[in-house]
Amino acid sequence: MPLPWVRLDTAFSTNPKLLAMLTERDGHRAGFIYLCGLGYSGAHGTDGFIPREALPFIHGRQADAERLIKHGFWWPQPGGWLINGWAEFQESNEDTQRRRIRAQSGAAARWEGHEAQTAAERQRAYRERNARERNSNASNNGQEA
Repeated sequence: MPLPWVRLDTAFSTNPKLLAMLTERDGHRAGFIYLCGLGYSGAHGTDGFIPREALPFIHGRQADAERLIKHGFWWPQPGGWLINGWAEFQESNEDTQRRRIRAQSGAAARWEGHEAQTAAERQRAYRERNARERNSNASNNGQEA
């Protein structure tokens, strides 16, 4: 299950590892690749793993991957790379699945017994409820309805 978003530390732009990488040629490019990798992993539910085949799809080159490894943003893994700190800062695919199931169960419980209605049917029911309330209030005040 893909994540609708990923977390990004608001202090990311001043991260010492990032600042060191930005002093190198193409360091800005590697920073962008890192952000695209976060998005890729979240969108595809890979729990922080970037497969080697996905590198072009996140606009990366082998040199960018090597730079991200050098500065501690990615860890090399068989067949690709693992984003450093993913498990610590991002929701896992399994957590996302559990949250989605809980949300769907809650929504189903809230809507149980409700029938789909058109706008005209909702308006008619609203008017009928208001008329009953007016009649009830009038009879409670000793007036005829």
